[in-house]
Amino acid sequence: LAGSPAMAAVLEVYKTPWCGCCTAWAEAFRAEGYDVQLTDMEDLTAVRENAGVADELQGCHTAEIDGYFIEGHVPLEAVAKLLEERPAISGLAVPGMPSGSLGMGDDPEAAY
Repeated sequence: LAGSPAMAAVLEVYKTPWCGCCTAWAEAFRAEGYDVQLTDMEDLTAVRENAGVADELQGCHTAEIDGYFIEGHVPLEAVAKLLEERPAISGLAVPGMPSGSLGMGDDPEAAY
């Protein structure tokens, strides 16, 4: 991923101050070379409404990168593919907090 055009975009992550799994998710992106900005907020409703995230798609944090929303524990590979292919969608979502997803522990058996 390093050196790709996606690295020029800032990954803005909006999360609640007490959420450690959100921080772990963001740190995984930082470790891959993304420019990550963390913003703690008590209520993410306005961010989600502005991004167009439907209620049934909500995860535990919302991020924005290069015009797309990234909701919840979306895998690194999916975000890289999104930025490479630039489909005509609003963003990607992993609703809820699936066990074994990026930031939610290492479980090779996890399916989400």
